[in-house]
Amino acid sequence: MTCLNRRDIGLLALRVGTGAVLAAHGTQKLFGWFGGGGLQETAKGMEAMGFTPGRRSAVAAGLGEAGGGALLALGLATPAAGAAAAGTMAGAVAVHAPAGFFAQSGGFEYPAFLGFAAAAIGVTGAGRYSLDHATCHVLDRPWVVATAFIGGALATASVIAPKVRRQRETEPADAG
Repeated sequence: MTCLNRRDIGLLALRVGTGAVLAAHGTQKLFGWFGGGGLQETAKGMEAMGFTPGRRSAVAAGLGEAGGGALLALGLATPAAGAAAAGTMAGAVAVHAPAGFFAQSGGFEYPAFLGFAAAAIGVTGAGRYSLDHATCHVLDRPWVVATAFIGGALATASVIAPKVRRQRETEPADAG
């Protein structure tokens, strides 16, 4: 096996594994699959976490995870898929950040890892064993990478900033 084949097989394994985990989490939010709460429960949870409106936030998170994850696993529109998944995971990091880093204490370790993995795949490309390769990379051009990640960052900021602003407004004033 040449280095190129090993790299492409490694990218395939990373893409499918990361994409499947993201897609599973997204379908929990959207459809209640795999023990998830479905859209109604996810919307209530989003409202409780400060993401308003809750239903729109739940749909966006579910689509970012399920859609981005499925596209990553397939290796189709990989830059957009990686950016969508990474942006969604940035929102999850914002939720878990107050609990610290490690997952066992409710921290942001796990969503951060998924976001970094998705972003790395989006920037690197899907490799030879992908639908992007089969379609001659029509949805995986350098300008798509830049556009997807800039757009993803702006969209993520537009979701997280209002949540952070509302959170600061509701915190009690520092007594000291």
